[in-house]
Amino acid sequence: MDKVNSHIIAVYPGSFDPVTLGHIDIIKRASKLFDKVIVAVAASLHKKTLFSLEERIEFIRESVRDFPNVEVKPLINKLLVDFCKEHKANAIVRGLRAVSDFEYEFKMAWMNRRLYPDVEILFLIPSEEYAYLASSLVKEIASLGGDVSSLVPKPVADRLQEMREKIKKEGTGEEFEQSI
Repeated sequence: MDKVNSHIIAVYPGSFDPVTLGHIDIIKRASKLFDKVIVAVAASLHKKTLFSLEERIEFIRESVRDFPNVEVKPLINKLLVDFCKEHKANAIVRGLRAVSDFEYEFKMAWMNRRLYPDVEILFLIPSEEYAYLASSLVKEIASLGGDVSSLVPKPVADRLQEMREKIKKEGTGEEFEQSI
């Protein structure tokens, strides 16, 4: 491949349940490094999600609409490397928050490299203000009535608040709390 004239496409995969400002930070920074970034929103096969695949995609689309070289697509019933091949991606971007993320991400990187040797895996660390941030923490804080507006894009914060209000009005909140 001619590196000077090549079009570098990166895929940033994840479940994004929900997308956080840490995710948006990684997307923004990746968009400056690559010609095109595809955010691949995974349909979670092994865990129940709080938000549907369609909702998660829409939250991200709303949050990245100012990044012209970013696309958001579903990743359903296929390997990440097959998605990369299908979209002619040269790179996979992953975020690393802490050392605790490293072992899992390292194993996944090696397996993806084994399955698709032509793809490069790049790790980006988030800005310091988002180093602690995880979707699971956001869901836990929201389920207990905490304010997550400084942790997630506005559409996500609004939707979490709507869910919380509906649960307060209609029932015990078990549905919301059990989904995390």
